[in-house]
Amino acid sequence: MEKIIFLKGKMVILRPLDKEKDLENVTKWINDPEIRPFVSNFVPLTKKDEEEFFDRKKENERLVVIETKDGKSIGTMGLHKIDHRNGFAETGALIGEKDYWGKGYGTDAKMILLNHAFNTENLRKVLSSALAFNGRSIGYNKKCGYKICGKFEKHIFVNGEYVDLIHLVVWKEDFLPLWKKYQEE
Repeated sequence: MEKIIFLKGKMVILRPLDKEKDLENVTKWINDPEIRPFVSNFVPLTKKDEEEFFDRKKENERLVVIETKDGKSIGTMGLHKIDHRNGFAETGALIGEKDYWGKGYGTDAKMILLNHAFNTENLRKVLSSALAFNGRSIGYNKKCGYKICGKFEKHIFVNGEYVDLIHLVVWKEDFLPLWKKYQEE
């Protein structure tokens, strides 16, 4: 079977989630103690739990696997809560393979997903959020044109304490020149 590609970047491709190919990795990533503090999951999730997630109808979401050009699945990303009437969505990302952290794979994936959000889905803004201690997430979102637009103080309970949740937004008109420059690099 020929490789399925939804979006293609410089370092990664984004392809649809495939339960048969991705269930084991996603279950491993979401349960990893080094990753779990950065995501909303705080209880053990079984393959069955993740199967139910894979099987759930996702009309207002675009969920994809981040795969390197050589075919290694390294994480997931998505547009969530897509609201075409009001022109916005939220993004979420998880690089589950820690050897790929901080090397530009997430930035490449986010740039091509944002291009899709603005130039195919015709959204006007995309929102994201990150825990205040997650400098990697905040940093790569800023590279992709996001700006901090707010903070919920002591909002999320992680590792025995309440931490701030940072809200970010990127507007289409701010992203498009950045996208053009990114393509030329």
